Amino acid sequence: MSERPLSPHLTVYKFKYTLATSILNRLAGLVLSVGLLLLVYWLAAIAAGVRAYAQARELLSLGAFKFVYALLLAAFVYHLAAGLRHLVWDTGRGLSRASAQRSAWVIAVASLVATLILIYCLLRPGAYAP
Repeated sequence: MSERPLSPHLTVYKFKYTLATSILNRLAGLVLSVGLLLLVYWLAAIAAGVRAYAQARELLSLGAFKFVYALLLAAFVYHLAAGLRHLVWDTGRGLSRASAQRSAWVIAVASLVATLILIYCLLRPGAYAP
């Protein structure tokens, strides 16, 4: 019996910046979708009354959630930047190999810088102290 050819597996592909940015964009969208559950919980608690809101506020104010909020901020910023890149691509600009690689680096650096600034401004201790 002859051996059948196998479909290519991920190990046959070389690392490509377009592959990495696409996977990260999809992952960021998934993280944002999961984060939507936190938003819905918070909004439902507001609608349920003062007692439910107080419980939700106590839960969502725990220190462990700061990591979750930082992850959501990073996902939002990256997904936004990658979406803007795709809008530019839709106009037919930036599709050359050099431009695509350059824009991948711009997205990565800009997302990192914007995320760090947002985390510092929004999640630092005492940011909302009266």
